[in-house]
Amino acid sequence: MRTPGHDFELAAGFLFSEGILHDAAQIREIRWSHIQNGNPRQLGNSVTVELNPGVAVDLDRLERHFYTTSSCGVCGKASIEAIQMQGCPVLPRSSPALESSVIHHLPEALRRAQPVFERTGGLHAAALFSPEGELQLLREDVGRHNAVDKLIGAEMLARHTPLGDRLMFVSSRASFELVQKALMAGIPILAAVGAPSSLAVETAQRFNLTLLGFVRDSRFNIYSGAQRIQ
Repeated sequence: MRTPGHDFELAAGFLFSEGILHDAAQIREIRWSHIQNGNPRQLGNSVTVELNPGVAVDLDRLERHFYTTSSCGVCGKASIEAIQMQGCPVLPRSSPALESSVIHHLPEALRRAQPVFERTGGLHAAALFSPEGELQLLREDVGRHNAVDKLIGAEMLARHTPLGDRLMFVSSRASFELVQKALMAGIPILAAVGAPSSLAVETAQRFNLTLLGFVRDSRFNIYSGAQRIQ
């Protein structure tokens, strides 16, 4: 279940953030699926990701049930040990440095850049900012995980990953799954409008991710990685 739009990015970002693919060079083509009852046809809810010859895929990992819905708490890995085995990097401890004034600016900048939310009031957003607070990219979706996958997928397809010089801001709570996705993309700072889960905090501390919650009303809480905040 997702909001239509940026579907190729969603597919690529999901495969990347789950550790199935590692970079855009492994992908030969992403296309709309064209076969229905033997007849060529564009299916708006189905895309095919074709890999380059010789790209190995861990099929055992694909046997895990993926819950790509807008619901919460049922998708993603079950433990920190699982994402450690998957290859999540331990981030450098101190870079990049971020002024606290930049953090206070994030909610307003995000809201101004949400065109569909302005019309519907019903979508989550995920955005990448520079350490100076400049908006780099934004994606919206009914599911917060999808919005993050679209965002990361766009950068992965543009061959910009890892994103070690960016911070990600989300219009939701900070779940374990969002921390996992940020780590897989090499994002050192994750800020959220809402609260983090306890597992999200534990994971952020383990991998040196700066995790900020309740970023609103000119305040925020730091749960991990305070050394990056000036």
